[in-house]
Amino acid sequence: MTANTRNASTIKPQRAIGNDDFSLRRVPTDRRYGFWSMLLQWLSQSGSLSQFVLGATIGMGMTFRDAFIAFTLGGVILEIVIFLIGYAGQREGLSMTMLTRFTGFGRNGSALVSLIIAVSLIGWFGVQNGIFATSMQELAGGPVWLWCVLAGIVLTFLVVFGFKYMMWLARIAVPLFFGLIAWSVISTLAQHDFAELFTGEPTGPEITIPAAATIIAGGFMTGAIVAPDMTRFNRKGWHVVIQSSTSLVVSEYLVGLTGVVLGHLAGTSDVAGIVLSTSGAIGLIIVILATVKINDWNLYSSSLGVVNFARTVFGRRIHRGFVTLIIGILGTVLSAIGILDHFKEFLSVLGVAIPPIGGIIVAEYYLVRKLSAPLLRTRADGALPRTMPVWVPATLVIWVISFLVGFFVDWGIPAINSLLTALILYTICGHLGLLRSYGTVVLDEDASASSTADDTKENA
Repeated sequence: MTANTRNASTIKPQRAIGNDDFSLRRVPTDRRYGFWSMLLQWLSQSGSLSQFVLGATIGMGMTFRDAFIAFTLGGVILEIVIFLIGYAGQREGLSMTMLTRFTGFGRNGSALVSLIIAVSLIGWFGVQNGIFATSMQELAGGPVWLWCVLAGIVLTFLVVFGFKYMMWLARIAVPLFFGLIAWSVISTLAQHDFAELFTGEPTGPEITIPAAATIIAGGFMTGAIVAPDMTRFNRKGWHVVIQSSTSLVVSEYLVGLTGVVLGHLAGTSDVAGIVLSTSGAIGLIIVILATVKINDWNLYSSSLGVVNFARTVFGRRIHRGFVTLIIGILGTVLSAIGILDHFKEFLSVLGVAIPPIGGIIVAEYYLVRKLSAPLLRTRADGALPRTMPVWVPATLVIWVISFLVGFFVDWGIPAINSLLTALILYTICGHLGLLRSYGTVVLDEDASASSTADDTKENA
């Protein structure tokens, strides 16, 4: 038993406001949600103003028919990734960062994964918060920093109280968002000839189908990789494929292709501004709902990563609600002072490092099944394996190689290139017996007795 493990066993988990949401444990079967509740959560990720802008950008460079093909290709790629990784999360009831402990990375490798996920999503939380604030300034006036602070506070306290309250928000926000968007878009399009909009020629620089599919699949790949953070609350595996595919159909076809038509109409990618300018107060509500229902997941997944990182590196079990409060304040402050706008390129680089994690998880969980075997033996009891490897050096080498492929190879879709490279290399190494682990740590169940009591009380 390591020093960290011995010390951790004597430390009680911190009490804090909000819910810990089984951050270091399997989600018990009696704490999971039914089909329709989880479908709303999936749909809350499927529509956003940025998706309209994406559709319009693509529509400016290609015909509606070619855009349809591009969205189909991008959607199919995303659905395959989401289902394979999300199904693993559903079966095991574990978040993505916890899953990596037993699917190729080991304890210390999982800490590195958690750090990259946390930094990336905290950054994007702040960036999205800044975008929201700019939109609100244009619609309602006031300083950008004030809107950053207000939105950051609301989102932080929402996520502090966990998945249960995010679920209630989705039940309100999703129907309102899509209802208002439908009204606004239909009102805008009704003033024009539909046939002309669907058959119109692109007005901007030409975009090829592979290039468009790259933008579509690559843009949401990080969200696909962290799917277990949501699917661990699913009761049944088949729910995952139905819900995620429904979400993608809405996102790619309904929202994305509507953006294409609006792009043909406006001849600009700023269709969000056009739609909102015709909506008045309704446009204001749309902006608020769009931000809340998308950006809460950036903060939520980031908090899970920080909890796993702190537990692994410092041997301390920190309450997820407390973590959310700290990183929410950090992201809000950084967005308010505008510093994150200068780090978008860095965040994009981190985004290329995340897809190989998904490739390694899929390869280990479905094809190699060497390090993940203990998960199967302990699943029925709802417990975690008693031991896990400390280091798996070959996995880290594969991760680095796959990242370099995604970053430097221009052909194809970078996110898919890096993911497939990781999957292939890990599978080969697994069958050649090269995935040797170094060191074994005894898991003290992460203070599961206290954690169980806390989570049961909080989620009841």
